[in-house]
Amino acid sequence: MTKPLTQEMIASLETIVGQSFLFLDTDTRNHYGHDETEDYIFPPSVVLKPGSTQEVAAVMKLANEYGVPVVPIGGRTGLSGGALSIYEGIGLSMERFNKIDIDEKNLQATVEPAVITQVFREAAKEKGLFYPPDPSSQGSCTIGGNVAENAGGARAVKYGVTKDYVLNMEVVLPNGEIIWTGANTLKNSTGYNLTQLMVGSEGTLGIITKIVMKLLPDNSHNILMLVPFFNAGQACEAVAQIFRAGVVPSALEFMERDAIDWTLKYVDGVSLDIKDEVEAHLLIEVDGNYPDVLFAEAEKITQVLEQFDIDEILFADSEDQKNALWKLRRAVGEAVKSNSVYKEEDTVVPRYELPTLLEGIKTIGKKYGFHSVCYGHAGDGNLHVNIIKGDMTDENWKTKVPKGIREIFELTVSLKGTLSGEHGIGYVQKNYMDIAFNNTQLQLMKSIKKIFDPNNILNPGKVLPDNLI
Repeated sequence: MTKPLTQEMIASLETIVGQSFLFLDTDTRNHYGHDETEDYIFPPSVVLKPGSTQEVAAVMKLANEYGVPVVPIGGRTGLSGGALSIYEGIGLSMERFNKIDIDEKNLQATVEPAVITQVFREAAKEKGLFYPPDPSSQGSCTIGGNVAENAGGARAVKYGVTKDYVLNMEVVLPNGEIIWTGANTLKNSTGYNLTQLMVGSEGTLGIITKIVMKLLPDNSHNILMLVPFFNAGQACEAVAQIFRAGVVPSALEFMERDAIDWTLKYVDGVSLDIKDEVEAHLLIEVDGNYPDVLFAEAEKITQVLEQFDIDEILFADSEDQKNALWKLRRAVGEAVKSNSVYKEEDTVVPRYELPTLLEGIKTIGKKYGFHSVCYGHAGDGNLHVNIIKGDMTDENWKTKVPKGIREIFELTVSLKGTLSGEHGIGYVQKNYMDIAFNNTQLQLMKSIKKIFDPNNILNPGKVLPDNLI
């Protein structure tokens, strides 16, 4: 498929990026050979840290001529193996691309791909502006990675995901050519939408070097409540009922009992008194500029919740308490990972189908002998399923769990959902793509990849299934 690096090519790469930004040592290669996907590690043959679009273009042109694979690497917080160098080659770290230029007049920003998401959100807030997408890893993930995976977050339920804020991008194609994908305008019906094609393409079509993002005016107020449910299925049912009551929360998060218990042990400075009978929690936020409106929305939500079997609702009464509750929610993934070897799936269904999905996941787990911990962005139907190895044998983990995962995805698709809401397909989910797409659809995707990358050098072995002919 691809060719190994030669000493001649390494010398040429050093000429492009400079000796200080080319790394061949084992420690550096291993460091850039993993993300947060289970325990996988695939080190590249060499790590490069280019400092300009022109350097990226020169690297891609050279790699294309030699037929050497290139994998773009960002914050390495991904959960689908998108940044793994499974065919070795060049690991192209974009970490030197870290500039932000905010256009306050047009409520836009030009952002380089290595900018940390939280840093960008805080820079916008300092100008009285708001960038809503807020992945749980926002303190370490990058805007480039968010764009590549079309990341979401808790506030996607009201404000949308990354794609809803991308107006235009500078992209280096696999042959080294540099293009802009669109225009810095809020409306654009000019030709095919290359911008949205690039969003969510997981580093397989081009290297993103600049992103023009839309911003919003900042909100002034919010109300946050934590709701304990004595039945996890009812917690899922309540999600759709809140929307049917005419309220669109800015966040609506689901946490199963194990998720919250494990996280309370994992994080410092957060404590909750939870009755033994409680099976799940919803974390619900409403935001806006008018407190009276928010209080009315919170009251309406409370009226909906009182139809279910719940314990006392906790209303966060200070910024410290709000921060503590969000700290709890954002740490769930790390807490689960610290307890056991695991596999995390990223299912998404229409929100009304959440109770059926949750029940089905538990039934499938019993069938194949695994325990799962579920949590996620219930407001937009996005449920993260952490399958726990626990005391399963290595043989059952290798043979039974993949069958169970396939059944979970089959159930998800049967409920009009799909394989991933925000984590992407990458390396670990690609061989389940036949569940969501027929051969015609997959061939169209393969053709798109071929047009952009005829030599298949850019992040090869990702997204499309291995058996696609």
